[in-house]
Amino acid sequence: MNNQNISKPQLKSNIIKATIIFVVSFIVFLIPWLFFVNSYYGMVIAKIASYCISIVKDVEITEIVRNKDIITVGLIPANTGLSQVIQTIIEIPTSNYSFNVPLSLAIMSAFYPFIKSKWIYLEALAILVFVHFLFVFSLEGQKLTLILAIHGYEDPSRVTQIFWEFLWGFVDNMVVRFEPFLIGAYLFFMRNRETVKKVEPEKVPKQKSVYTKKKPKRKR
Repeated sequence: MNNQNISKPQLKSNIIKATIIFVVSFIVFLIPWLFFVNSYYGMVIAKIASYCISIVKDVEITEIVRNKDIITVGLIPANTGLSQVIQTIIEIPTSNYSFNVPLSLAIMSAFYPFIKSKWIYLEALAILVFVHFLFVFSLEGQKLTLILAIHGYEDPSRVTQIFWEFLWGFVDNMVVRFEPFLIGAYLFFMRNRETVKKVEPEKVPKQKSVYTKKKPKRKR
């Protein structure tokens, strides 16, 4: 994949190799993801996103409970008396944003024989995690903005409401759906990055000095 002038037999061989790796790795990633990893991964993302949204919206986290695929987050307005406490429960379906993870990881595995730089894979994983974080963050932000406004704890402007609705809708309907494509495109366009090296300036050979010291004459 790194060579632009690649022969047709080699190209065919690369496609077959990538396809086999993709199919096998997809099955390998899918089984543990569905039965074990998915729920714990969702819990980690929910905790990080909920902590961040609590700072942005000035609320406190009362509980984060996992029940199979659904993570429930309890939030209350910060700095309020007991008589004013209104608890908000937000349900986060983990599968709504993480269903493409096995597919994305399989695409990354298919590129593995053709990309030498391992930093590119770490960057692709970072993009994957950030997309999931943004999903939970925007979901909680959109719901909190509406609930806090209804109960009078927040008086958001129309621009703020549109921002949270747009962010949540864009991430849910566009970014998460096209997540495998984004990962594949990133790896494809970054595959030759490690071959681009800075041209080092040519070393100029040191010239011998023309001036030579005369040996002092010996006294007779």
